[in-house]
Amino acid sequence: MTTELLLRNANLWGAGPADVLIRDGRIAEIGSGLQGGAAAVEDLGGKLVIPGLIDGHAHIDKTLWGGPWTPHSSAPGLMGKIRGGQERRPELGIPSADYISALLANMITLGTTHVRTHVDVDTLMGLDAVHAVREALARHEGRITAQLVAFPQAGLLIAPGTDRLLEQALEQGVDLIGGLDPAGLDSDAVKHLDIVFGLADKHGVGVDIHLHDRGSLGEWQYRLIIERAKALGLRGKVTVSHGFALSDASPAVRAELLDGLAEAGVAIASIAPPGRAMPLKELAAAGVPMTLGNDGVRDLWSPFGTGCMLDRALLQAQQTGPLDEDVELALDAATYGGARVTGLDGYGLGVGDVADLVVIEARNAAEAVCVRPARSLVLKAGRVVARDGALV
Repeated sequence: MTTELLLRNANLWGAGPADVLIRDGRIAEIGSGLQGGAAAVEDLGGKLVIPGLIDGHAHIDKTLWGGPWTPHSSAPGLMGKIRGGQERRPELGIPSADYISALLANMITLGTTHVRTHVDVDTLMGLDAVHAVREALARHEGRITAQLVAFPQAGLLIAPGTDRLLEQALEQGVDLIGGLDPAGLDSDAVKHLDIVFGLADKHGVGVDIHLHDRGSLGEWQYRLIIERAKALGLRGKVTVSHGFALSDASPAVRAELLDGLAEAGVAIASIAPPGRAMPLKELAAAGVPMTLGNDGVRDLWSPFGTGCMLDRALLQAQQTGPLDEDVELALDAATYGGARVTGLDGYGLGVGDVADLVVIEARNAAEAVCVRPARSLVLKAGRVVARDGALV
């Protein structure tokens, strides 16, 4: 059965006023005065339409969203947060499909249509987080899609047996293999990366490496990742998340790393932390794709966040520049950049693209980021999944 929806009086980002006819989940026509026949009609009154927001770096398995308010109590430092999370998970019942589902609901109403989420795999809970995330996604019946990254949050080499669990996750259909500070946490970058890239090669999946290490240590690991991506032909399938050493690097080293990332087809994922945001203009000029993400939202690592990708785009824009084109570049990272990094096909605002769309009470893209106004409608594959802040 053919399903049609006509969006009248839309203001398409980058194209201006138009009507949009959606048929069977895709954009079928764009023009003026379109006739939809039996199509349902939504008059947008000139509101802005952008492609669905993409959260390219999340940890939804850790969330306490919808649960009791839990004060942040982890010890300082990366290992303090890791151990604090492991110790308190049983007490708080996480990973919880209920909490994950509640967070996903909020993300959907805020316009996120696709998410890449890192999912903890460790020797204390095995694949419980993978199962909880999948259950939560199933409850939303296609309102949002996701890529899962099997993530060794507690370490790989320092937690024997984790490599076998990561492989089990891949055997069960998890989409990517993750890694975490191969040198700074695991103290053997070469061996850590050999395992991660070996699993990627064996199972034909992509790689997403958390890299917090800074300075020359982080720069060296960038080079190792670039080398492996090139050697295994993983162009377009490798992402460095956080990657603070790139923003810290001297101009000469940064230029070298950017050239290497572009040549190897390695992308960047950032949460745009204040004072440590990625040099988005330089990445764009070098042809290195970048996505933005919320990281953890209201969990044992941090009490902050709502899952709003316009908030994250604002954080990036505040560190990229004040011009409208600077702000739009940040929004691009939260939309088209996310699609490039996560490998989404048929994404965008053109005829034939999948109708993952967000209608925003704004006059242009810069205003949408700076004001973060209400999302009037959210569409997933042509289906209205949220309206005025509530799921449909």
